[in-house]
Amino acid sequence: MTLVHVWPAINASLNALSGIFLLTAFVLIRRKKIDAHKRFMLAACTTSLLFLTSYLAYHSVAGTTRFAGLGWSRPVYFTLLLTHTVLAVVIVPLAIVSVFNGLKMRVPTHRRFAKVTFPIWMYVSVTGVLVYFFLYQWFPSR
Repeated sequence: MTLVHVWPAINASLNALSGIFLLTAFVLIRRKKIDAHKRFMLAACTTSLLFLTSYLAYHSVAGTTRFAGLGWSRPVYFTLLLTHTVLAVVIVPLAIVSVFNGLKMRVPTHRRFAKVTFPIWMYVSVTGVLVYFFLYQWFPSR
């Protein structure tokens, strides 16, 4: 098995790890553990950046992957993919603004953005993993 074959699993793992870091950061801020929240948010940002870099590198080498599912799975997959893709683009500026304001301790602005950013970022992380399962585990084209 080559790197190109395991690369999608690595990308899905980075996506999942980002989601885990996000959820942990959410719990920590609810418990008023600001320093730990900050560390986990920076870990989520780092994993998301690693994912994006790895994802772009993979697709520059492997090209696109066609969905092989039939019947009910097609509209489910393409709806999931569409919402995931659109929100993945939307989350980038939201995350940057939210993290920037958090690091600057501009708490009211950070909270306002984080209330929108967190659920979208979680959705993108979870659906990214689901897209992987649809493409490479449940309905592989090979």
